[in-house]
Amino acid sequence: MQSRSVKILSIGKYLPKRKIYAEDLDKKLNLPEGWTAEKAGVLVRHYVENETSSKMGALAAKEAFDSAGLTLEDIDCIVCASGTGEQEIPCTASLIQKELGGEYSGIPSFDINSTCLSFVTGMDLLSYLIDAGRYNRVLVVSSEITSVGLNWDDKESCTLFGDGAAAVIIEKTPENETSKIFCSDMKTYSKGAHYSEIKGGGTKLHSREYSENNKNDFLFYMDGKKLYKMSAQILPAFIENMLKKVNLSLSDMELVIPHQASFMAMKLTQKNLNIPEGKFLYTIGHHGNTVAASIPMALYDAIESGRIKRGDKIMFLGTSAGMSVGAMAFEY
Repeated sequence: MQSRSVKILSIGKYLPKRKIYAEDLDKKLNLPEGWTAEKAGVLVRHYVENETSSKMGALAAKEAFDSAGLTLEDIDCIVCASGTGEQEIPCTASLIQKELGGEYSGIPSFDINSTCLSFVTGMDLLSYLIDAGRYNRVLVVSSEITSVGLNWDDKESCTLFGDGAAAVIIEKTPENETSKIFCSDMKTYSKGAHYSEIKGGGTKLHSREYSENNKNDFLFYMDGKKLYKMSAQILPAFIENMLKKVNLSLSDMELVIPHQASFMAMKLTQKNLNIPEGKFLYTIGHHGNTVAASIPMALYDAIESGRIKRGDKIMFLGTSAGMSVGAMAFEY
């Protein structure tokens, strides 16, 4: 497996201003005081007020531009790597381009959706195009609004999620630097396709079919226990096989940045993979599960807090609806 000389040049993040605390959800759902904080592990999450996915994505992108000293004109491609779209048509990436003032730029813009793994998938696919010389510099944005699709009758899932966005600029690594992607992989096991889903809204159950009788089909559903059990059986061998192809192991990683699925699932995953406490990054307590944005938002926090520095070996790790597992090991 050949490494790719691709570098994360800069990163940006956006959180809606509206904060929803665990105690707010306890009251809303008539739960015992402290239930949400204890069971979901999310102390605060952010919900949009008047923000759209494209607006949040553009604001995260602007921070990434400012950090790198770049403008939209320096970008060859815009990819929205998200599990939730602003509209059915057009792709959210085109709306982000518009928000960035690039209506006449001609910059190719498209979406990649592998639900919670969308960011990792986007990074993976576009890194090959950069390494091959197709693009020089790509903006990858994950912008997620989960709050509109929560089922408030399902306290196990509705207390987990939050809204937010993150954006990275990736480019070919300069010759005098060592940033690279060592390896990446993704596997899908559709036995679990219906363990996490929103049935309505597509062509099978179109929005015109919505009624009081089927309204839950248009809201998020998840069987967290089945998802975890399935992923727990797959992940250890999946990661070992991916890393051994490049003569690496989990112990070589300075930090593992997982999808912030749920606090309990993450704790069990950390234990299952024998990852030391200080090498497994938790941000779910202050963000909630923000679908595909959770990994780049956590990366942003790790960079800003000094948890990682250039030259460190990092791993992205996650699962997604489908059911898929995915990972990427890279030198930051």
